[in-house]
Amino acid sequence: MTLAKDIKLKAIELGFDLVGITDASALNTEQVELLTGWLKAGCAGQMNYMHKNLEKRIDPTKLLKNAQSLICLGLNYKPPKQKPKPPDHTVPTATVANYAQYEDYHLFIKKRLRKLTGFITSIAGQGLQFKICVDSVPLTERAFAARAGLGFIGKNHMLINPKLGCQITLGEVITTLKLQTDEPITADCSNCDKCIDACPTGALRPDGQFDANKCISYLTIEYEGRIPPALAEKIGDRLFGCDECVLACPYQQNAPACKNKEFKFYSDRAKLDLHQILNLTQEDFEAKFADSPIKRLGLERLKRNAQICLENLKK
Repeated sequence: MTLAKDIKLKAIELGFDLVGITDASALNTEQVELLTGWLKAGCAGQMNYMHKNLEKRIDPTKLLKNAQSLICLGLNYKPPKQKPKPPDHTVPTATVANYAQYEDYHLFIKKRLRKLTGFITSIAGQGLQFKICVDSVPLTERAFAARAGLGFIGKNHMLINPKLGCQITLGEVITTLKLQTDEPITADCSNCDKCIDACPTGALRPDGQFDANKCISYLTIEYEGRIPPALAEKIGDRLFGCDECVLACPYQQNAPACKNKEFKFYSDRAKLDLHQILNLTQEDFEAKFADSPIKRLGLERLKRNAQICLENLKK
C-alpha cells in the first residue's frame, strides 16, 4: 500500500467523505485570468479580502515554502431528512442555509486535519512541514479540489461531486511531503442550466459569470450596511444564506445525507423565529450561536436580515 493510500484511508477514518491529492504547483494561466478578471469586474462586491494575497490564493508554495503536495478533503453537509412539522402561522420564521444548521465547520475540519498531519508524521517521519487551510486561508480551494479529483466546478460555481452533489465543505493540507497525485474527473454540467434558472436575483449570469453583488448568500452574510430595497425584496424569507442554486442541481437530488455523526447538526436552526432574533441581546446572541457560522455575522446584521424577512413576509 502506498503512502498516499494510507493517508486517504486515514482521512476517511477521520470522517471525511472525499480526499484527493494534487501537486503544489500554481493554478494554470486560464484559471488565474478567470479569477483576476472576476475581481477587476467588481464581481466580488465588498469582499475586499479577495483582492489581497493573490499570489497565495493561486500558489500553495507561497503559503508553505518548499511545498510539494496538496491534500484536498471534502465533508458532505447535506442535512438528514426531518419529519415536517405542522406550520405555525402565528410565528414568523425565516430559513437558514443548510451548512449553518451544523456546528462551525471551520473548527470541526481543522481539528481533524491536525489529527491527519499527526498521522502523516507518524508514518512518514519527522521534519515534514504542513499548512492547514479551511476557507479563511487565502487559497482558491475549489479549483485545487477539482484538480485533485474531488469534483468539477459547476455553473453554480460550486464544487460538484457526481455522487455527493455540491453541499460539500472543503479543507486542505499543504505539505513538503511529495505524494502520488490524482487526476481530475471528467464530469460536467452538460447543457443543464437549472441553477441559473433557480437563482432568485440573477447573480448566476447566463454568460457563466457570477456576480456576488446580487447573490443572496453574499447580501445576507458578507454585505455591510443597508441592503438595496430591490434586492432586499428578493431575499424573501432567507435569514442567512441561500441554497437555491445548490438544491436545483440534478447531482444534488440523489446525494446522500451527511453520514458523519460527530458533525453536530441542529435541526432547530433550519428556521428561526424572527421576533426572537429581533429581541436578542448581545449576550443572548453569543450564547445561542457560540458554535455556529452565524456568529461571524454579528447581531446587528442578523437583526437587519430578520427585519427584511419580516417585511417580506408581510407582503
